Amino acid sequence: MSPSILMHAKIQGILFDLDGTLLDTAGDLAATLNKVLASQQIKPLHFDTIRPAISTGISGLLALGLNIKEQDPAFPSLRQQFINYYKQHIYVYTHLFPGIETLINYLQENKWPWGIVTNKSSALTIDLVKQFPLLNSAKCIIAGDTLKHSKPHPQPLLHACQYLKCTPENCIYIGDAQRDIEAANAAGMYSFIAYYGYIHPKEDVTAWNASAIISSPLDIIERLKRLR
Repeated sequence: MSPSILMHAKIQGILFDLDGTLLDTAGDLAATLNKVLASQQIKPLHFDTIRPAISTGISGLLALGLNIKEQDPAFPSLRQQFINYYKQHIYVYTHLFPGIETLINYLQENKWPWGIVTNKSSALTIDLVKQFPLLNSAKCIIAGDTLKHSKPHPQPLLHACQYLKCTPENCIYIGDAQRDIEAANAAGMYSFIAYYGYIHPKEDVTAWNASAIISSPLDIIERLKRLR
């Protein structure tokens, strides 16, 4: 959708990605990847190398560190090793991004229904979200294995709209990965890029065809105020 059309929209609901949008999970995921690398006698990667790849998920992180694909015979065991360690260290460094608490409180105070749509597994999502009481006020939490399809397919976003009781064309989805924007656009929603998330500095996000690029969660508040 065109950013100019957004100025005349009647927004009824807000949906968020989790990692890289609401929560900064990079520290724990980077530590987990380096733990797996150490088990394979591979030197750790610098955090700045890992951070832009966080939104690619476990498969992408293992590919970064081990140059391995999902079709590789060793992949399943390495993936399980990653998950096992991460589950035990899921809340060591993870925290809300600056401004998220203010944003969620604003949504609550102004009765904007909101929810979470992530590609993270249900088990990991539940373990993580329960550490942050603020996030428990979400109207819905749709994980990567909740439905048949995950992002970039629009199904999870459309499903979330039912919980928010809003139509897709009156909903905003905010995420930091190209698949987030693809899913939102396919669903007919407004798509906001969380540029403060896990985006490589050289990535041309203008090519993602999003409705807006957000540099801070507080920017979302300012945009919503203009839509009231």
